[in-house]
Amino acid sequence: MTVHSQGATTSAPQDAPRKSAGRPQVSATRTGPSDTSPRGGRKSLPSGWLPYLLVGPAVLSLATLLLYPLIKNVILSFQDINKIEFIQRKYPFAGFANYTELLADSRFWTVVVRSFAFTAANVALIMVLGSLIGILLNRLGKKMRLVLSMALVMAWAMPIVASVQVFRWLFDEQFGVMNWVMRTAGFSGYEQHNWMETGLSTLVIVTILVVWGSIPFVALNMYAGLTTVGAELYEAARMDGANGWQTFWKIVFPNLKPFFLITTFLEVIWVFKAFTQVYAMNKGGPDRASEILPVFAYVEGQSQAHYGLAAAISVLTILILVIVMSFYFRLILKQEEEQ
Repeated sequence: MTVHSQGATTSAPQDAPRKSAGRPQVSATRTGPSDTSPRGGRKSLPSGWLPYLLVGPAVLSLATLLLYPLIKNVILSFQDINKIEFIQRKYPFAGFANYTELLADSRFWTVVVRSFAFTAANVALIMVLGSLIGILLNRLGKKMRLVLSMALVMAWAMPIVASVQVFRWLFDEQFGVMNWVMRTAGFSGYEQHNWMETGLSTLVIVTILVVWGSIPFVALNMYAGLTTVGAELYEAARMDGANGWQTFWKIVFPNLKPFFLITTFLEVIWVFKAFTQVYAMNKGGPDRASEILPVFAYVEGQSQAHYGLAAAISVLTILILVIVMSFYFRLILKQEEEQ
């Protein structure tokens, strides 16, 4: 029996459950994502053939643009096709005759040695100068770093053919800037001096061009790598009395060793197949004395119309590059295992 202030009485069961005002009842069973749903509510990756169907167009495009021409080139290297056979549409099988002819030709081995020397000189200069400029970028102030970075990007973005024409003008026999500079400096014999008189001088000019165009890639990547090296390492080396070279060799190089390995690997590939710079500069001349393997294959195929022999040269070029890169791959894998 409950008595209200007005005097009215009401009856209520004594065992009625008490409800807390303003607090909803919480069910004992909580609902949520099922155990089979992935975390975060994301849908699971497709299974079955769907991933292969999504990757299929890209694989098909690569096979059409790269694999099919490579197979056709290998087949062509086993055929004796010259200008007459090409016009008559006859493709006689020659076996390994093209390869045996090349391997017995001293001119081919001269081009191979020249290609390796050209690649080694360019890669060494690119890595050394690019690393030094990358270190310079890391030590410059914000404004000067921005100016130098923009200059590097502009040099890197310049089309190869356009840069070749600029260098041809710089070293022109009659109106070249370099002849004017040498005469102004007091050197004699530079009135209409031919800078591309020999194959060696031509390759030196091409080397300057290739190094100039490749340094920005190494320098900017070197600067990006240096930003990952902690300042406390430099401070510790400075406190130990290390000079600049010791700091680089003991601090920078060990931390950026993967960068040096992969960058050198890329530069070897790019320089070894530097066709445009060499051919556009002097077409492999004079007297084919500045040819490297890609230019040698092109001249044999297009100028001399020895299509089967040119295909064999390109196949051997790929094999040589793969063999050289296999040793470098071992170094990269060994570095990854040590880490």
